[in-house]
Amino acid sequence: MSKTLFDKIWEKNVITGEVGEAQLIYVDLHLVHEVTSPQPFDGLRSTNRRVRRPDLTFATMDHNVPTKDIFNVQDQMSRLQMDTLVKNTKEFNIPLASIGDDKQGIVHIVGPERGLTQPAKVIVCGDSHTAAHGAFGAIAFGIGTSEVEHVLATQTIWQVKPKTMGIKVTGKLPKNTYAKDVIMGIITKYGVSFGVGYAIEFYGETVQNLSMEARMTMCNMSIEAGSRTGMVQPDQTTFDYIEGREQAPKDFESAKNYWSQFYTDDESDFDKILTFDVSNLKPMVTWGTNPGMATAVDQYLPEIKDENDANAYEYIGLHLNMKPVDINLDYIFIGSCANSRYEDLEIAQIFEDAGCEWREPGCSACLAMNPDKIPAGKHVASTSNRNFIGRQGAGSRTHLASPAMVAAAGIAGHFVDITTDEFV
Repeated sequence: MSKTLFDKIWEKNVITGEVGEAQLIYVDLHLVHEVTSPQPFDGLRSTNRRVRRPDLTFATMDHNVPTKDIFNVQDQMSRLQMDTLVKNTKEFNIPLASIGDDKQGIVHIVGPERGLTQPAKVIVCGDSHTAAHGAFGAIAFGIGTSEVEHVLATQTIWQVKPKTMGIKVTGKLPKNTYAKDVIMGIITKYGVSFGVGYAIEFYGETVQNLSMEARMTMCNMSIEAGSRTGMVQPDQTTFDYIEGREQAPKDFESAKNYWSQFYTDDESDFDKILTFDVSNLKPMVTWGTNPGMATAVDQYLPEIKDENDANAYEYIGLHLNMKPVDINLDYIFIGSCANSRYEDLEIAQIFEDAGCEWREPGCSACLAMNPDKIPAGKHVASTSNRNFIGRQGAGSRTHLASPAMVAAAGIAGHFVDITTDEFV
């Protein structure tokens, strides 16, 4: 029977339960960080339970760690959460990349870099952007605090199987446009909730030609489209990325042969298909307070359609008859689990010599749970994944864009069209 990539992995991991109802799913990898894990570990203690598979669990610190003077944790709640994770992982025999460890970093970066993230796995973490790991041909999604405890105790999770959606991306990316522009363009076209109830698979010639880093960016932001899961079929690009990494399978040829079985048999197997042509795509910039409020860099900001638009314009401090190039910027931020891999940094190039502050690994200014915050009323060009109200600091005004766009904006003090002759 013809099936999708999602179907094949799901069925492999189902333990019990009927389709249409909650099914018990085996978890192949559980990633843990300091913010959503203290209560689950307390829950285990209260019931005298152990972690079912510490060997399939990996912890790191990322959300509220300082990225400057990293051992000087001023915020008492942050210090408590970090100290608690050290205590919990030691007690329950879970590997931990703690602050100062060369393996420590953003959880959705650490998994792929260590080789823990692999095709055909079911991967969960107490963080919504776990979808990033789906770029490897895995089912990856964020879970809540009570679910974290359930996975720790049983290595399983109850889930209702979603429908499947294929997003076919076609055309050749124009010069100086990137995966960040693709996913922002898709969300701008179809809205921030079109993926609700669906597991998304990105496919098509454009996706096949993307690097693993670029695929991770797209899958990472599937959650901003309302889906918990974004995926890409594993292929030679995937295998080349994993091979040789610390946690990669020792018998790699056998692993590669196994992984090669996981693909969508025919696009007609998807419950729904959307299309997106990148041939004329321009770099995207958000003007509002969700990732769907974005426009091409050379376009005027859109008309006000409803109260949400009006409120977004008021909060962000912009107005009609402006273009992104008219937005004066106070800060730039290059990082986050959406865009802090080596490829992203390489695109942006020099940092310290250009006057930027180079920080240690962590979520940093992406979500303002640490000392890295954007002041109220200030505009920031950001490579992160969310531009919600207060996301990067109370009253901060976030404009999402690709690393190349943010780097160029940092030089000019405002956004510029990096597809013009001056840049290409």
